[in-house]
Amino acid sequence: MVRRRRMVRDYDPDRPVPPEVRDRLLEHAIRAPSAGFSQGWAFLVLESAAERDRFWAATTDGGTPDGWLTRMRRAPLLIVPFSSKDAYLDRYAEPDKGWTDRDEARWPVPYWDVDTGMASLLILLTAVDEGLAAAFFGVPPERVPAVRDAFGVPGTHRPVGCISVGYAGGEDKRSPSLKRGRRGLDEVVHRGAWGVTG
Repeated sequence: MVRRRRMVRDYDPDRPVPPEVRDRLLEHAIRAPSAGFSQGWAFLVLESAAERDRFWAATTDGGTPDGWLTRMRRAPLLIVPFSSKDAYLDRYAEPDKGWTDRDEARWPVPYWDVDTGMASLLILLTAVDEGLAAAFFGVPPERVPAVRDAFGVPGTHRPVGCISVGYAGGEDKRSPSLKRGRRGLDEVVHRGAWGVTG
C-alpha cells in the first residue's frame, strides 16, 4: 500500500465515493497519533457539487482554470483537515501534564499541524487500500479567510491542506517533479551523527 501511494490529480466525475468508504477514510484518520492524545483535528467533508464549487470558489481567483485545476475539480470528494492549536494548549494545561498555563512557547514544533498531517496520511493510505485515488494539496494562506466564511469554520481551526478523493480519471499525468527521482537512504539517513550516512 505504501509503495502504491501517489498523488493523483485527475478523477472520474461520474463515480462517487461510496458512503461506507468515505466513513472508513475518516475512521482511519482519527486513529492517527496525537501529542497528549489531544486529537486536535477536525475534517470538513465536501461531497455535493454545490459544496465543492463553494470550496473552489473560495480557494481560487475565479479565472479560467488551468489543466491541473480542471482535473482536480473532478474529484467527487474533498476532505479539508483542520488543526486546532487550542486543543493542545488546553490539554497540556490539564493536571496530568504538569503545565499550569497555555504557554505556546513550549511548542517549538506545532504538533497540532504535525498530528493533523499524520491523520491526512492515513486518509491517503486508506484511499489506496480502497482502490481510490487521492491527492493532498495546499490551501493558499490568503484564501483561508474565504474558506472560513464559506463554511462557518471557527477561528480556532486552521486548514492544513485539502485531500481530493475519487476514482482515477483517464487524464492523470505524472508530475514533472518526479523526474528528480526519489532520494535514496544513503542521502537522508544519518547514523549516530550528522554527516555519517548510509
